[in-house]
Amino acid sequence: MKRVVVVGSVVGYCLVLFLAFDFAYSTFTSSQESRHPARIANPIYDHGLAVNFDGHDVWGEMRYRLITNNLGFRDGSVREVPLKPDSRRILLIGDSFTEGIGMSFEDSFAGELYRAGQQRSEKIEFLNAGVVSYSPSIYYKKIKYLIESGLQFDEVVLFSDPSDVTDEATSYFCIDDDPKYRAHCTAAEGSMQPAAAPPKKLDFFTDRFMTTNRLRMFIKRSMQSSLPSLAFLGNGQRSVNTDPARIGWVIPGLDVGDSYQPLGVEGGIARLLQNMRALSQLLTARNIPLTIVVYPWAQQIAHGDRDSRQVSLWRDFCPGRCKAFINLFPVFFAAADADKDWYEHLYIVGDDHYSAAGNRFMFQELAKHLL
Repeated sequence: MKRVVVVGSVVGYCLVLFLAFDFAYSTFTSSQESRHPARIANPIYDHGLAVNFDGHDVWGEMRYRLITNNLGFRDGSVREVPLKPDSRRILLIGDSFTEGIGMSFEDSFAGELYRAGQQRSEKIEFLNAGVVSYSPSIYYKKIKYLIESGLQFDEVVLFSDPSDVTDEATSYFCIDDDPKYRAHCTAAEGSMQPAAAPPKKLDFFTDRFMTTNRLRMFIKRSMQSSLPSLAFLGNGQRSVNTDPARIGWVIPGLDVGDSYQPLGVEGGIARLLQNMRALSQLLTARNIPLTIVVYPWAQQIAHGDRDSRQVSLWRDFCPGRCKAFINLFPVFFAAADADKDWYEHLYIVGDDHYSAAGNRFMFQELAKHLL
């Protein structure tokens, strides 16, 4: 009994020390980052990442390293990217999938492309201009801004997913050049109004016990990976437990309610195409080729959305406007057909975003076209 008490006391003492050091380190780190937020508002293209940021960000329960360069692009280190490259340069742009939400830059497909491009005898520099919740309105305005700022690049590779239609139907009216869309701009939307993005909501445990939270998340993910993450619907299809309305326009028969107001689904598609035509014309005038890549959310695989309206939308758009159209639906569906646990292996459990393994899979397919 005495030995149990002694061992328990030592373990308890070590645990208290561990938590105390974790609290001190995490409090200092959080206070530093709160003074220099990673995500900022922008009056021209709505929002982006702060320049030369080196810290952490939070996605759900995950806290991960976030680093940007002098352009405000996600990168592997804080560095100065010259406006004029000394090798071939490809600009990547998209939303949270392209940014690489929830993981380090090195584990994202953009980070893998950057590393592979630098290892070539004839180097290719991949720059990642993607940020959470970007859509065609922002793609056009940000790329136009970058060109006018003097940034030179040889090609644009644009990653579009089904949330683009939702965003075009509901958001970013304050930055649109078209008066009929700007008429929907309101203070509530937030575009252009704030001088900076609102501070992130403080989560005491996540922000004050970073190391402990990482350990907790590791244990939780390990347990989740051994449990079924997909529920079966009555018709035999599997359903991912995330918000379906956001991509409901590609799922036949799904009631999306008022999720696409004020423009509606067809209005969102029309605005998307208008902004993408403007982007295409902008790039064509400067002899910069455009490549469009489409890829499936987990929900689309779960619903069997193989012949997706998303794919046909961009396939029809690209002739005469794109250097290439890369459709990654077939390879992701083939991977899912070959692996009953495809969701746990390719996606962040409880989410639609790709895991590190999913990003690696996407990189391997993109490398066949871009490297």
